[in-house]
Amino acid sequence: MDATRYQPWLILLITLVMGWFAVGIIWNIRRGNAVLRWLQGGLPRLGEKTTLRWLGTSVVELSLNRAKPPFRQAQVLLVMAPRDVPWLWLMASWRGRRDTLIVRGQLLSPPRLEYEVAAPQSWTGSRAIEVARQQRWSEEAAGEHLFLAPRASLPVSRPGALALLDSARARFPQVWRLAVRRESPQFELHVSLPTLRGEQAAEYIESIRGLAQRVASG
Repeated sequence: MDATRYQPWLILLITLVMGWFAVGIIWNIRRGNAVLRWLQGGLPRLGEKTTLRWLGTSVVELSLNRAKPPFRQAQVLLVMAPRDVPWLWLMASWRGRRDTLIVRGQLLSPPRLEYEVAAPQSWTGSRAIEVARQQRWSEEAAGEHLFLAPRASLPVSRPGALALLDSARARFPQVWRLAVRRESPQFELHVSLPTLRGEQAAEYIESIRGLAQRVASG
């Protein structure tokens, strides 16, 4: 068999993969930097002395050790789809992974109850549901979301959790996870990345602080 006849196709395949890799990296870096520039107008509402790290080409981590109430510590993550590797991107799309903004942190006042409200169709929500089920939490349907909590506290925590979800959905187009835990991170919110069109970062961040404040105040 003459292997040389396949060399042009091999070269074409390598060129396509490398081209996809380069475009994917540029896309994610530009998207991440655009959101970071926009967030600069709102991060002072969340805390001071922000430490920024790129974790690969798909995740940006912002750590705020001097967070403002109700947070003791806070972290913001920009998690983007792995567009630089085509097969990983396809797999992530199939699992419902989308560009996500995650805000999580430790509160000044630890919550009395703990629960998860997660969207099963999202990658982050499905993982949270899996963990809660491993802990043998009880669950109830809540529209497109699933509400999970320890069996003994489920009836008590459900009204407040769903009211908090309604408030979050009124502000953010897609809420994929809303978690309250006694252990750190005590508050966690997963939503789609902001569109940056017609939104003010300060108001956006203040809405997140408001949700966390409701959790901290019980």
